[in-house]
Amino acid sequence: QVQLVESGGGSVQPGGSLRLSCATAGILFSRSDMAWYRQAPGQLRELVAGITSGGVTDYADVVQGRFAISRDNARRTVYLQMNSLKPEDTAVYFCNAKGPRYGRSSSSAFWGQGIQVTVSS
Repeated sequence: QVQLVESGGGSVQPGGSLRLSCATAGILFSRSDMAWYRQAPGQLRELVAGITSGGVTDYADVVQGRFAISRDNARRTVYLQMNSLKPEDTAVYFCNAKGPRYGRSSSSAFWGQGIQVTVSS
């Protein structure tokens, strides 16, 4: 069974920081591309940051220089360090994996359940 479990969300004041974690199970993590998406109320889900199996990162323009995505293959976990948070960063953040599950050779996309991040004074 594939599981992606996010943690580390919560409420923070503008200018503050949070670190999201996504622990995975059931996928070949080291061969998977990982990403964080977010969805604000009434908005479409958007890509925030991604990291390939080889460690290449990519960021949405609106978070470039403030957020950092990283991965720990030994822990099968991906992280999102969020600094200088703004009210417009308020959203539900979702972990995404694209890779093969155990016992399979083909890749599929998997999602976590999402975690709330609220930036407000």
